[in-house]
Amino acid sequence: MTVDLFLISLLRVLVEVAGYALLGQGALALLAGQRRHDNLFYKILQTVTAPVVKAVRKIAPRFILDAHIPFLTFFVLFWLWIMLALARRYLCALHGLQC
Repeated sequence: MTVDLFLISLLRVLVEVAGYALLGQGALALLAGQRRHDNLFYKILQTVTAPVVKAVRKIAPRFILDAHIPFLTFFVLFWLWIMLALARRYLCALHGLQC
């Protein structure tokens, strides 16, 4: 495995972890309701996703409400995951690998 393919795969795994943490946080928010901020697992998931959510908040226009930023973050992560998958496929074809 080449270094560039390894870096793409590593980035893809990090995007997957953040995406699954956002999904888990959303599901737990639906189950726990208003008391979600008292839930230990919700706090753990919020800690995992906080850097990504803050980064999306910085690049998002100000007219987007803070309540919608987690949804936007998930869609940004989803499309980033798709783009990394396409980049990995291209690199595999470029190096003649069966990925």
